Amino acid sequence: MVASEISKIGKSFYMLSLTSQSFIKCLIHEGYKFFTGVPCSLLSGLIYELEGQKEARYIPAVREDAAVGLCTGAYLAGTMPVLLMQNSGLGYSLNAFTSLNLIYNIPILVIMSWRGKDGKDAPEHIIMGDIDKKLLQTARMEYSMLNKENCEEVLKKAKKKIYEEKLPYTLIVEKGLFDERH
Repeated sequence: MVASEISKIGKSFYMLSLTSQSFIKCLIHEGYKFFTGVPCSLLSGLIYELEGQKEARYIPAVREDAAVGLCTGAYLAGTMPVLLMQNSGLGYSLNAFTSLNLIYNIPILVIMSWRGKDGKDAPEHIIMGDIDKKLLQTARMEYSMLNKENCEEVLKKAKKKIYEEKLPYTLIVEKGLFDERH
């Protein structure tokens, strides 16, 4: 078996290594069939994989708050949604989350790239890189840092929050976790 493949064992998928392809296949296997978001170079490998999927749909959004709306519509239509965005989009999307998803229990899996980590990035990303986790905490939106070592554990935690509590859950992704296509 190739290391980047996902092998089906019982009813679970086990990732031997974390690639954009294996991660998207895992999400689709877990029932996430609608994907939207605003492009980010750190998530470009995921978007590339989504554009070729037949089992799931990817629709680019012009703003993160619009992507929250698209995800909400997908959920209300019976499809489990995923929102892809960089952390600067958190500012745009917080009102939609707090005035819609959090109070009406409309879940979304958010995959958010962490731009500006440790003050290393383009200047426009530094402030949000310092405060994004604090903003999520203030809004009472749970999150986990996603990495190769904790992927299965974090996805189980997110699935529980999303499927049982019907609340959004954010996976924060550092630069280099997924292959970048730029």
